[in-house]
Amino acid sequence: MKSLQIVVFLSVMLSMNSCNKQVKQETEAKPQPKEIEKVMKNKEVVYQVFTRLFGNTNTTNKPWGTIEENGVGKFNDFTPKALSEIKALGVTHIWYTGVPHHNVITDYTAYGITNDDPDVVKGRAGSPYAVKDYYNVNPDLAVDVKNRLQEFEDLIKRTHEAGLKVIIDIVPNHVARNYQSLTNPEGTKDFGADDNTAVTYEVNNNFYYNPGESFKVPEWKDGYRPLGGEVHPLADGKFEEVPAKWTGNGSRASQPDMYDWYETVKVNYGVDPDGNKDFDTLPDGYENEDYEAHFNFWKGKTVPDSWVKFKDIALYWTTKGVDGFRFDMAEMVPVEFWSYMNSHIKMANPDAFLLAEVYQPHLYRDYIKKGKMDYLYDKVQLYDTLKHVMQGHGSTYNIPPILDELSDIEHHMLHFLENHDEQRIASPDFAGDALKGKPALVVSAMLTTSPTMIYFAQELGEPGAEDLGYGDPTRTSIFDYGAVPSLVRWVNNKEFDGGESTKEELELRDFYKRVLNFTIESSALMGNYMDLQHFNQANTEWYNDKVLSFARWSKDEQLLIISNFNDTETYGFELQLPLELVDQLMLVPGEYKLVDQLYGSYETTLVVNESSAAARIDIKPLQSLVLKIIH
Repeated sequence: MKSLQIVVFLSVMLSMNSCNKQVKQETEAKPQPKEIEKVMKNKEVVYQVFTRLFGNTNTTNKPWGTIEENGVGKFNDFTPKALSEIKALGVTHIWYTGVPHHNVITDYTAYGITNDDPDVVKGRAGSPYAVKDYYNVNPDLAVDVKNRLQEFEDLIKRTHEAGLKVIIDIVPNHVARNYQSLTNPEGTKDFGADDNTAVTYEVNNNFYYNPGESFKVPEWKDGYRPLGGEVHPLADGKFEEVPAKWTGNGSRASQPDMYDWYETVKVNYGVDPDGNKDFDTLPDGYENEDYEAHFNFWKGKTVPDSWVKFKDIALYWTTKGVDGFRFDMAEMVPVEFWSYMNSHIKMANPDAFLLAEVYQPHLYRDYIKKGKMDYLYDKVQLYDTLKHVMQGHGSTYNIPPILDELSDIEHHMLHFLENHDEQRIASPDFAGDALKGKPALVVSAMLTTSPTMIYFAQELGEPGAEDLGYGDPTRTSIFDYGAVPSLVRWVNNKEFDGGESTKEELELRDFYKRVLNFTIESSALMGNYMDLQHFNQANTEWYNDKVLSFARWSKDEQLLIISNFNDTETYGFELQLPLELVDQLMLVPGEYKLVDQLYGSYETTLVVNESSAAARIDIKPLQSLVLKIIH
């Protein structure tokens, strides 16, 4: 639902965010080499896995099915074998989605956990972004519920032993309406425990209130009913909350709309209802300071209580061995908080991997430079453009200008083709065929020095066709119990060997494995970039806008990368290299062998003379060539 609401909540929250717009830099159409950050090591690859779905081999997939009917995956399903296979795919970090204890419609009262009300829970298994207890983990994921935290700590250890780093979610913008931690560390209080609920706003209140008004459950529309209409003692159209709190997406109504994030409440970061900030702001020039300077800036300063609570949560998990965080809807929280939060995390772990959702391009630089984020989603530019190309109605000529615009921050813009909010490539509403994602994967993974992220079972061509209850098919459900059919076949009764996978699934996974492993080993992909697209558009006969070409190089490796997004046409043409690139690569007149690095079966020759450089390219439908120049 979140992806459908972005426009709505951004307009609601605009007054509560700093909007220092960046002026777009004009760039010339001719190809220009980009000198990019040289302090980086190798490319990184994040594997996002929806934790409760990964190991579930129960294929019942009944709409609104219970945990007993549809089953659920466990932390223990990530065995050393499973983790070694994920690493072998070419992965460096695994993002375990849905770990913090969020609302669920399963009775755990025997363990001291209160039941959650279906009127303020989305789906039966609940939204992972309605966190109920930040100091513990989802009881669904444990074999022994009372030992659930230890089971996750054991998973962290196994993951590290497999050579992978661990990322989990933190959702600072909102929490579940019934937030209640059972395992707070000594001296830690729940969100809202000390709030003055007689006022709408107070700087150290954790929430915003409507004094004198009670919360009302949304009016259900379009045939929706909690739990699909199943009779349940708590599904009575009521939820006690007095006074009513503001809703997570910024709705101030005591009765939010059903398309609001009604299951959550907005966290107050010291921004009053008119958008005024009750905290210090960063001095001019601090965007150029490192995290240690930011840490020292906040040292000794009084900050809103919510800042401290979330900082303590992040450091709690860092202490337990979590290597990084994915921050949900970071742009809905003031950038100054991120300076405070992220500098504290980095002081504890300088290598922490900090990834955030920010969808407004004019905010990117603030959240990277002032907020000290490592990475932001590159959704509204690269992802959306690639999606249109994969669907057949977009042009590859629209891709190079994105890199021009983001050239100063390209390393910080994480690339993806799927995640839990987006449609599966193979779904009919996206591309209808997982193979159409092959050229996009090469482009997404090799275009810049930024990390690549893939969503579990993307490498198997999962279409996300199941209707499990809340939400709709085309996206693998994050709200209900179920299983992912293509993944179940690969898991193969916990052998994790693809023993039941189809030939097509295994071939696609092999392609992903080749591409991702190449990216994390290639020095050229952490080096320089030059667009070949517009030069060839102007100089090469029959060059097509379904083809994308670019060069990547380092002192040790030189690559020419060409991808064909057309699923029916083979293209043959002379790929022309601008003389600026010939000089950069220090190529002298002569012939150079070009050898494909993915499969090794394609070779061609680059002919360089005093006035030109060109190679004959014959590229099949949906094929990508990663051609290394052999000196």
